[in-house]
Amino acid sequence: MIKIGVITASDRASAGIYEDISGVAIQDTMRDYLKNEHEIVYRCIPDDQSTIESTMIELCDVQGCCLVVTTGGTGPALRDVTPEATENVCEKMMPGFGELMRSVSLQYVPTAILSRQTAGIRGKSLIINLPGKPKSIRECLDAVFPAVPYCIDLIEGPYLECNEEVIKVFRPKG
Repeated sequence: MIKIGVITASDRASAGIYEDISGVAIQDTMRDYLKNEHEIVYRCIPDDQSTIESTMIELCDVQGCCLVVTTGGTGPALRDVTPEATENVCEKMMPGFGELMRSVSLQYVPTAILSRQTAGIRGKSLIINLPGKPKSIRECLDAVFPAVPYCIDLIEGPYLECNEEVIKVFRPKG
């Protein structure tokens, strides 16, 4: 079974002060994109770096998620530490993901320059940090997801088959 991890880093959502609509947006997007049968492993946790790191490690190493998508904690606020957590748990950083997401987001809001989204590889898992707003989540995933299945192929993860009517992915021929 293919497993996709979804982590929402939010003090307020994890405390039940408001509903986690961002984590739901990621899950809905994965269901739209993927044709494979898959399981979503979801965690809503506080903006605490050690908690974010241990949750990423659990989803990658214990749960076996080939893809872990996070939302929240990518801005400049003091409690925004998701990129730092990602860098600490990954063996390889994939800066092109963040560069493309910021480029796309800048088409909609000038404050996208404040976002610190990134991505990295931990073992056979790709971790992608997304912004916190559902509209931005979909815009960013639409931009980067065409490269995700091939990236997962390259790190020896499972073969992700996507709904080409929703998202066109790229894999080199041969």
